[in-house]
Amino acid sequence: MKVVIVGGGFAGMNLAKSLSGKQGIHVVIVDKNNYHFFPPLIYQVATAFIEPSNISYPFRKMFQDSDNIRFVNGKLLRVNTEQNILETDSCDISYDVLVIATGTETNYFGMDQVREHALPMKTIDDALNLRNQLLLNLEHATRTRDAEELQRLTTVVIAGGGPTGVEIAGMMAEMNRHIVSKDYPELNRNMGGIYLIDAAPVLLGPMSVKAQQEALKTLQSLGVKIMLNVAVKGYENETVVLSDGTSIKTANLIWASGVIASAAPGLPENATTRGRRIIVDAYNKVVDTKNVYAIGDVCFQSADPAYPNGHPQLAQVAIQQGKNLALNLARMLSGRTDLKAFRYKNKGSMAIISKFKAVVDLPRGFFKGFFAWLTWLFIHIIPIAGFRNKVKLALNWFWSFITNDPTLRLIIRPNKDLAGRHEKEID
Repeated sequence: MKVVIVGGGFAGMNLAKSLSGKQGIHVVIVDKNNYHFFPPLIYQVATAFIEPSNISYPFRKMFQDSDNIRFVNGKLLRVNTEQNILETDSCDISYDVLVIATGTETNYFGMDQVREHALPMKTIDDALNLRNQLLLNLEHATRTRDAEELQRLTTVVIAGGGPTGVEIAGMMAEMNRHIVSKDYPELNRNMGGIYLIDAAPVLLGPMSVKAQQEALKTLQSLGVKIMLNVAVKGYENETVVLSDGTSIKTANLIWASGVIASAAPGLPENATTRGRRIIVDAYNKVVDTKNVYAIGDVCFQSADPAYPNGHPQLAQVAIQQGKNLALNLARMLSGRTDLKAFRYKNKGSMAIISKFKAVVDLPRGFFKGFFAWLTWLFIHIIPIAGFRNKVKLALNWFWSFITNDPTLRLIIRPNKDLAGRHEKEID
């Protein structure tokens, strides 16, 4: 059985790891990047707190001891369900079973100006670009004598009050408090503010009321300006336009306001639903297909009795779906028909707010503060791919928190002309 997995995120990696070494199953992982990375910590890369290598690991390194797993660097273009062929921008790949685990991408809700000028935080490329932008604007701010331009360059607007928005708001506030005053004495703290904006009436919408209240109180104590019940409606000439008619001048609009499932052209027309998610049955098989499956954030499953409106797009759902599908594929290979329907086991949710402060919602309770922060730290280090990454990440974190002064504030700008010329030479 040749199983082609498109996407190397939580869902795809847990499926591949579970199939590693299985006799009779040959696995091909397809991803546009040559590495797996850990999205929950992407905001710490964006704020120059940890290195990209701390949260990423090459696929080929990860599976170099797995004889039945191979990697192809490519981006999904189209699924040919009639001929069982996956078309990518690098090659065409035949399959016996195709698993789509491409996850989500940033959703700009049709606002082209936001798409063009805002700073998303979905990939490592996004995080490095955001880091460069923030640091470059601070450098520009040290040279200006115009008070209005200083405010514009140092004001940060974060759109989206979910876990990502809350986490980066807290990190930005800590950065302003402990780092900017030391690195940029020219500014003399005459800087713009940090705004966290969300159309909902609360922060951390999916979490408990206690978690929402703690996030609001903590961020406000750090000086973050919270604006709820208001949405971003545009971004033009470095001015954020809000739904209540007000506006904020800023050169830094961080977009953490929503996601949409990655497209998978070639699937049946009735196989997608709201948010472009792919409709699957209880076993994660795509509707009206024979051998195509979808797992993780990209899929919509209503067969789970506890989640008739679909599962939340969380890492734990993706991990559990990957493992469950691996079990079923192994059973199918051996001729068994007793497949296991997917049932999500909710293990809780958590979010870090600032240094030594986090909130954790568990099925049986809520806790916050330093112990919650330690729990968040432990839970987020465990899934990192390699042993070296875990040790290095833990040491980096410890040193950075003790000193309040990480040393990763590098502005790295690849030569685009040189990169483009090199690609042409390869072609």
